[in-house]
Amino acid sequence: MPIQISFELSDSDLEHFRSMMKAAMEKASEYPPAEVLEKARAVCAEMEQANLPDFVKHRMESLETLISALEDPEWQMPEDEKNEILTSLAYFSEPEDLVPDNIPGLGYVDDAIMIELVIQELSQDLAAYKQFCKYRTTEENRRGAEANVNRDSWLTSKRTELRSQMRRGRSKGASRRLFSRIM
Repeated sequence: MPIQISFELSDSDLEHFRSMMKAAMEKASEYPPAEVLEKARAVCAEMEQANLPDFVKHRMESLETLISALEDPEWQMPEDEKNEILTSLAYFSEPEDLVPDNIPGLGYVDDAIMIELVIQELSQDLAAYKQFCKYRTTEENRRGAEANVNRDSWLTSKRTELRSQMRRGRSKGASRRLFSRIM
């Protein structure tokens, strides 16, 4: 029978993990970006082979999405964003874990916490990339494989969508004001 255990990390606990992340980032600055990415990919592959608790699996999927965003040529990620994500992946390029990965059920707890910190820090980047992937799939299904979908076309689509929403909002507001004057 499975049991559920919840725990809360205090601010000082989180500060400890952030300091570990910072130390890993400093050490990983010695590695070329391709090596950091390769090691993060290797950790994901290792984790896929392990019998992971669900709380780790869900976070690992986000880590894999960040790696995909870095490698996706159509996403056209600016260099400063690439560097931020690569720096955040630094912890996973170090073989020394706080909790050894071979401990069943608990070995990836520290990895899950670090992934969660990365996800929180890069949540907007992650959300934008997921929206882009959804947009790309929709456009490719609508226009076929020859659809030229990249970050610029997605951003143009988002701007058009926002303008349309703003116009509808102004129209509704104007209609309400006109209606209230009539009444």
